[in-house]
This record gives sequence, structure tokens and C-alpha cells, in this order.
Amino acid sequence: MRLSDSEPTTHDPPEQQAFDWGQTSLSRVEELTAKEFKDLPADADGALAKPLRKGFVPVLKNRNFLALWSGQVFSQLADKIYLVLMIALITSHFQAANQTISGWVSAIMIAFTIPAVLFGSLAGVFVDRWSKKRVLVATNLLRGVLVLAIPALLWLTRDWTPIYNLPVGFYALLGVTFLVSTLTQFFAPAEQATIPLIVKHRNLLPANSLYTTTMMASLIIGFAVGEPLLGMTDALISRLGLNFGKELLVGSSYIIAGILLLLLKTGEKKYIPNRETPHVFSDIWDGLQYLKQNRRVRNALIQLVILFSVFAALAVLAVRLAEIIPVIKASQFGFLLAAGGIGMAGGAAILGHWGQRFSHTKLSLFGSAGMAGTLVGMALFTHSLWLSLVMTILLGSFAALVGIPMQTTIQGETPEEMRGKVFGLQNNAINIALSLPLALAGVAETMFGLHSVFLGLSVIAIIGGILNWYISGTGVKISTNPDK
Repeated sequence: MRLSDSEPTTHDPPEQQAFDWGQTSLSRVEELTAKEFKDLPADADGALAKPLRKGFVPVLKNRNFLALWSGQVFSQLADKIYLVLMIALITSHFQAANQTISGWVSAIMIAFTIPAVLFGSLAGVFVDRWSKKRVLVATNLLRGVLVLAIPALLWLTRDWTPIYNLPVGFYALLGVTFLVSTLTQFFAPAEQATIPLIVKHRNLLPANSLYTTTMMASLIIGFAVGEPLLGMTDALISRLGLNFGKELLVGSSYIIAGILLLLLKTGEKKYIPNRETPHVFSDIWDGLQYLKQNRRVRNALIQLVILFSVFAALAVLAVRLAEIIPVIKASQFGFLLAAGGIGMAGGAAILGHWGQRFSHTKLSLFGSAGMAGTLVGMALFTHSLWLSLVMTILLGSFAALVGIPMQTTIQGETPEEMRGKVFGLQNNAINIALSLPLALAGVAETMFGLHSVFLGLSVIAIIGGILNWYISGTGVKISTNPDK
């Protein structure tokens, strides 16, 4: 029976799956190269090889994926513009003349980061127990309502007595930011756990490529045109006599995402609790034990942590790099980060079309080697704007070869009942990986210099790629042993 591309599918754990020809395991299928597919017997499942030449086509024909993807577009755009909205509100309501905005923005960033560290793993546990569609819809609708409530909160607190010399309205912004970030911690693992429910295993790589391309595009658009977009919306809404156009743009984007996700059909299994429902921390422990036992998933997660650590460090080092490049200012470091986003989007698009011809571990090794080489190039060309931009674009392209196959490996090899736990742990680990380098990179650059830090990141990238290639290769041999 051949399933349609729009039909929701579920997958058993990889070790329990086998195709009729030669009892080839799912892990082994992932490792097949283009040449090996040509050598398959004539009675092999032709539907498996055919989509390899279609790229994004099977994914774009999947109505459930289109619903999830379109919801992601609006949700991601709202996420990226949210910080720009907070800066605009601080500037117009709280910042005094000749006062730096850094302290206000730092407080907002802390309020946004705390839930990511505290609730990342816990959210994943509940995602496994709840309907993922309901989580996706509810988190977007609630975030939209919170953002739309900001004008009313600022109006109600405008004459209240300041607390510790800070306006009560600013505390309201901190509270809204904390709640929005908390809901995001539930949305992220639910989103990742939904993809393998609605996309066939062989199409996970292009699906994740589209997701990464969208995420990078929203990052660039959000930071590049977020401010003028908010200003234009505010001007249009002000003609109607209203003064909350900025909040309306961000809040309505979340609500539109929630409405689009109502069209989603996941076909997921209903969670049926045991007589004694395990404690949430027991579920987190189960997720950690699963990562301990499955070396391929564990190592893919480590690769993602390394990747995000490198890019978090780059966000700090880009400021120093822009400072020493003669033709730009330190405040223009965003051009360098945008170049990395463009490279990652381009790499994701290429990977979605041709990446299925290669194994995930080989892509990761090649991407890690490319990242190491470009980081060395960035250490050598710190005084050239154009060469730095080229190196940053290449860095983003090679990073896509690491991040997308590793995310696909985690999705494809994690059983449905464990996905929320694993993605919650992944979300938590990546949030920490994004936070620590922000504090350490600047200190390391001051102590050892920009060149040395770039070279150190290069060494970390290549070691991670080699370890992933070796450990994952060992895992394939074990999983295909008929005696196991």
C-alpha cells in the first residue's frame, strides 16, 4: 500500500524497522549513497529511490507540511520582530534623553532567556503527553493575545508609582516577555516532534532544509526590515485613530500562525497515561537514558550544541571583527551576521535538492571540515571586509551541512513516544550553548586575541565532525549486526 505524501505517518524505532530486501535497517538506509541505490536489486522498493531526485517536490505536495510550514513562517517572523518591538516600546515610553538603552534591553533579554534554561526540558515532557497540534495552536494564539495586551497594560500602569526607580509598565513588558518565552519553550519541541509525524522518513532532509531556510530568512528579514515594517504598520493604523500598530503586527502574526496550524492533521497516537503517571523528572531521566543508549542521536545532539556554540561566539566576535575592519563601524556588525544567515539559507536550499544522495555523517564531516577551514580564513582576513563577508557566507553554508542532517537524524531515529522528551532536552542544551559562549567569547578574545579564538573554534568544529563520523559509523555497524 503506497501512502500519499499528505497522509500522516508514524514510525517505529529504527532498530525495529526493516525493508524486505536484505533486512536493511533504517540507519543503514540513511547511509546509502547514490551509487549504492543504483546497485539495488530490481525488486527493491522503487518508491524509496524515486524521491531522491525530486528534492523539495514531495514535501511541497504534502498539505500537512504546508500547513505547518506556513504557520512557522508567521511564527518565526513574529519571534524575530518581537525584540525590535520591545526596543521600540522602550525608546518611546521609558528611555530618557541621553540615556543608554543597553540596560533596558539587557533586562528584556534576561527575561527572554530564563524560561529557555528553566523550562526547556520540562516542556518536552508535557509535549509527549499532550496533543502536539493543540500545543502548536495554543502557544501561538496565547502569544498573540499577550502581545496585543501590551498597549492596555502600558495604559493602565502609566500613572503608577515606580518600583525601585523603574516604571511599572516596564515590569509589565518583562512579564509579557517571560510568558512569551515560556510558551515558545513548548512550541519548539512540539514543532520538531510534529515534522516526522507528517513527513515520510525519506523526505525529512528536504523538509528540514525548508525549515532552516525559512528560519534564516525570517532572521534576516526580522532584523533588517523589522523596524521599518513596524513603523509602516504603525503609520497605517494611526490613520484609523489607533496607536498600537506595532503590537498589532506582531500579535496578529502569532494569531495567523495559530489559525493556519488548525489545518494540520498529525495522525499522532493519543497519549494514554499509566495508572501511576510518572513524575516529569522521571520522564526527563528517561530522555537522558535514551540519549545514553542511542549513540547516533546523542552524537547528533552534541554536533548541534557545538554548531550553535560556534555561532553564538561568532555573534560576539563579529562586533570586534567589525571594529577592526577599516571600512565599517562596530555597530554595523549585523552585516557579517546577515552574511552568515544568507550562507546558511543557500546551503539549506542546495542540501534540500541534492543532500539525500549522501549519508548524514558524511555531510556532517564535510560541513565540519568546511567550517574549520572558513574559521581559519576569518582569522587570516580580519582586515578585509569582502573576504570576511565571503568567509562568513561560506561558514553559514557549511553549517547547514552539519545542522540539517543532524536534526534529521534525531527526528528519524527517535521513537514517537520519546520525541518530546528528546527535543525538550535538545532545546535546553542549545539554549545553554547559545548563552555560555556569549559570556565566554568576549573574555577569550580579550585574553588571547581574535585570531586565536577563531583558530580555537576551528579546532572544536573539526574535532566534533570527526567524532560524529567515527561514532556514528560504529553505531551503523552495531545496528546492522544480525546477531544483535
